Amino acid sequence: MPSIADSRILIIATDGFEQSELEVPRDKLREAGAKVDVATPTGEAIRGWKEKDWGDSVTADLRIADAEVGSYEALVIPGGQINPDKLRVDDDAMALVQDFIEEGKIVAAICHGPWLLAEADAIEDRRVTSFKSIRTDLENAGADWVDEEVVADEGIVTSRSPDDLPAFVAKIIEEIEEGRHPRTAI
Repeated sequence: MPSIADSRILIIATDGFEQSELEVPRDKLREAGAKVDVATPTGEAIRGWKEKDWGDSVTADLRIADAEVGSYEALVIPGGQINPDKLRVDDDAMALVQDFIEEGKIVAAICHGPWLLAEADAIEDRRVTSFKSIRTDLENAGADWVDEEVVADEGIVTSRSPDDLPAFVAKIIEEIEEGRHPRTAI
């Protein structure tokens, strides 16, 4: 079983990510001992969305296209409305999500982040949650949507909102320490 302290985790995001949904997992996972990288489409800093306006910038460690799935135990996808909507039409981001899914790696998405899981055809017949406004989108993708703070189904972790961040981060750590999650066909 891998220890969180020996783990590498990748966060993918672009401009418009929900500030807390990137920063809290990044910081809490680092505090737990994990090495956490942030990948963006350009490899440059990105700017968050905080409440009703633009927030702070976050430095990138690499471009999404340069991320190697084999280097990481888990992928984290922050929400916000803008970030996942842009990423789900980004070929490099979607290829990376699909690779993490196929490799049985942990994939964690919060708020609107599960849009990428729907786009990757990764949630059919899986139990998930999300921000309530995308419930129908996820159900139309075949998911069993539930209103819970965190849901894990074969290593796919989902949460609803910033209020759920403590449970979201705890479940990511738990799932990583369980190891790889072979999945039924998607």
